[in-house]
Amino acid sequence: MTNGPRTNIGTPAPDELHEQVERTRDELGQTIEALAGKADVKAQAKEKTVAVKEQAAEKTAVVADQIRAKARHVAQLVKDTTPEPVLDNAGQVATVARANRKPLLVAGIALLVLLMVRRSRRSR
Repeated sequence: MTNGPRTNIGTPAPDELHEQVERTRDELGQTIEALAGKADVKAQAKEKTVAVKEQAAEKTAVVADQIRAKARHVAQLVKDTTPEPVLDNAGQVATVARANRKPLLVAGIALLVLLMVRRSRRSR
């Protein structure tokens, strides 16, 4: 560990003293860095924000996967329990609705306006 011998009175040799000083400087530098890191509230807040965002993203992904799985399960149950003619009719209605979106939207808006007018007349 040391290069030079100890002196007669038991004090460390200059090489030992130099090693001790260097080791103490390294330890002190590490301690100062650790304390500076603890004192940097802004950096800690950023780290915490990143950690919370990551946790939220992970939980969101898990919940989304669960919802998708349940939706697939429910859709399969509906297909299994619904008679075939009803499914065929529903498919035809969906196809017609997709092909005629504008007229359906206009009809829906007209129905909504009619209901609102009736409601306002009743309240008077």
